[in-house]
Amino acid sequence: MLKDNIIEIERRIQAACDRAGRDRSEVTLIAVSKTKPVSMIREAYDCGMRHFGENKVQELAQKYEALQDAFAEDIYWHQIGHLQRNKVKSVMDKAVLIHSVDSLRLALQIEQEAAKKDLLCDILIEVNVSGEESKFGVSVEEALPLIQEVVKLAHIRVRGLMTIAPNSEKPEKNREYFKKMRELYVDIKTKNIDNDDNEKIWDKSANGSPTKENLECNFSSYFNILSMGMTGDFEVAIEEGATMVRVGTGIFGDRQYYRE
Repeated sequence: MLKDNIIEIERRIQAACDRAGRDRSEVTLIAVSKTKPVSMIREAYDCGMRHFGENKVQELAQKYEALQDAFAEDIYWHQIGHLQRNKVKSVMDKAVLIHSVDSLRLALQIEQEAAKKDLLCDILIEVNVSGEESKFGVSVEEALPLIQEVVKLAHIRVRGLMTIAPNSEKPEKNREYFKKMRELYVDIKTKNIDNDDNEKIWDKSANGSPTKENLECNFSSYFNILSMGMTGDFEVAIEEGATMVRVGTGIFGDRQYYRE
């Protein structure tokens, strides 16, 4: 089942890229493995999946430990769920990317923990583009001011933006939100917001992130991720410029609770 699901998701990603005139290599597929057992992650890995997303820090840490010895070289974990400040320490050296930074307080906590381990932590700023009260994230207007503060932190690299669009049975309804995110992403990317007085710890990444040797150090070069689109609407997100899509149900099926 998993193999067939992944093949179908890949087919749909390719079709969306074709419609948008984009290359398939521009889009990273993250298999959202929350609540799924390690056995299913192993199966997905055997089918070619390398990027996995988790909502809860504890679950990510457990799966990281369970799979690290076998797949350490090319399995990448993404913290995609809301991150509490008291959980930062546990995810610091395990997640290749934290998708859900939505406050300076959280960024400062990440900076503090990263400094202790002399790591460079890659993050995305979560934007509540729809303005729904039930969702986390900064407003569209707050995104740039937050980034301008976070880039001053020596052990953090702001790689881009993330959003969760409204849950809708009609994916086309979310196009306006994805388009708005792309416009925000492009606008921020073109800003000259590098902090020249700050010496980043570019070569200390120990969590799979690109290091100084293979990623340029100016903001417009490393600010290159737009994480948006899930099982129900990832095709529209790709058409509007997503560089990462997060697919759970479309790959693993309906939610089941992790017991391993």
